[in-house]
Amino acid sequence: MTTVFDNYFHSLKGKKIAVLGLGVSNRPLVRLLLEYGCTVIACDKTPREKLDAEVLELEKLGCTLQLGDTYLDGLTADLVFRTPGMHPANPALEALRTAGAQITSEMDVFFRLCPCTVLAVTGSDGKTTTTTLISEMLKASGKTVWLGGNIGTPLLPLCREMKETDFAVVELSSFQLMDMTRSPQVAVVTNLAPNHLDVHKDMDEYVQAKKNLFAFQDSTCKLVLNADNAITDTFIGNGTTKKFSRQGVSDVFVRDGVIIRGATPVLNTADILIPGVHNIENYMAAILAVEGLVEDETIRQVAKNFGGVEHRIELVRIKDGVRFYNDSIASSPSRTIAGLDSFPEKVLLIAGGYDKHIPFDVLGPYVCRSVKKLFLNGATAEKIRLAVESCPDYQPGHPEIVDCGDFSSAVQAAAKAAKAGDVVLMSPACAAFDQFKNFMERGAYYKKLVKEL
Repeated sequence: MTTVFDNYFHSLKGKKIAVLGLGVSNRPLVRLLLEYGCTVIACDKTPREKLDAEVLELEKLGCTLQLGDTYLDGLTADLVFRTPGMHPANPALEALRTAGAQITSEMDVFFRLCPCTVLAVTGSDGKTTTTTLISEMLKASGKTVWLGGNIGTPLLPLCREMKETDFAVVELSSFQLMDMTRSPQVAVVTNLAPNHLDVHKDMDEYVQAKKNLFAFQDSTCKLVLNADNAITDTFIGNGTTKKFSRQGVSDVFVRDGVIIRGATPVLNTADILIPGVHNIENYMAAILAVEGLVEDETIRQVAKNFGGVEHRIELVRIKDGVRFYNDSIASSPSRTIAGLDSFPEKVLLIAGGYDKHIPFDVLGPYVCRSVKKLFLNGATAEKIRLAVESCPDYQPGHPEIVDCGDFSSAVQAAAKAAKAGDVVLMSPACAAFDQFKNFMERGAYYKKLVKEL
């Protein structure tokens, strides 16, 4: 039987298709295009000598590779798949548009071809945990769920396996959303704070990208928003809008340690296995997203059993009475603040990394309140130090600030300083790109160092 999926990819035969970037999401896309007999040129800045075997295999299958610093020079195509990390206003993309090329992305085509209900999540913080919670709740209620997007699994090639009765749960970054032309049936925006300003030209562009998640919804769709966030609280959807609040009464709110939907108690916050008040907010967002799809008892069972997502306040080890936590996902000050708020005691904090050109002033008061020793590393060490020392609450030595240079030295110094009963929290408030490929590699290396102590 010919499907919408087949029709789309058959329609591309005879066209010259350029795939920009050969990361996780685009490799399966290239294979898919080749499978349907398309002419594919794959472009990546990585020089040939540094390519891995999987990319070279694509060449053997019939893909033309255009590599190195000049990978976009002289490029012509009928259809271009943009990698999420490339700004839509990139001069090479503008030139392709002017020449008549159509620009799209793996995720935009997925939204076009996906046959089932899509629930999608974006936000500055909490989107991976919220996306995973929605997936876990739906799966626990017996539904077939496809989890992916920015969370790691490319979903477009899986469309042909999906049924109308299934559910796709998708995490989307601002980079993926910038030129999206379709929206999910259920859209969730967890919160918004300054982030990725090294890529976005300003905060307004970042916010507008996030708004694209629900810009194309209609009256049958649902938008879930954080009423406590000054930015998301102003958003207006085209369909049903539901809000959650930890600070006041809303569609879902907290009273006396109980999450309440409308007038119905749904979940005791004490039953949530993963720590931190930010995870109470993630549960509230997920509860609104699955409203009408999942029974409350199922939500309660998930809360009691779900242990969290790797690199998100993940307990790595307890050694000599010291608890070591991996919060490598914290690539912005707001994420680190949420991590600090997850512990009643003062912690030994490892912070610093790649500079995304976002301010650290907001972090200062929380460090002064919640950190007894601060171990800095990476390109932003001096900026974080200044933010802490400029805080009115700062007193010399409280917290003690140690400039460690590199990441390994910071981990070793924190471990040496820790005593029984202490918490060592690696929550950098920065991206990892100055020393690592990504936050996952940073988190994995931290866990390796801690386990070797």
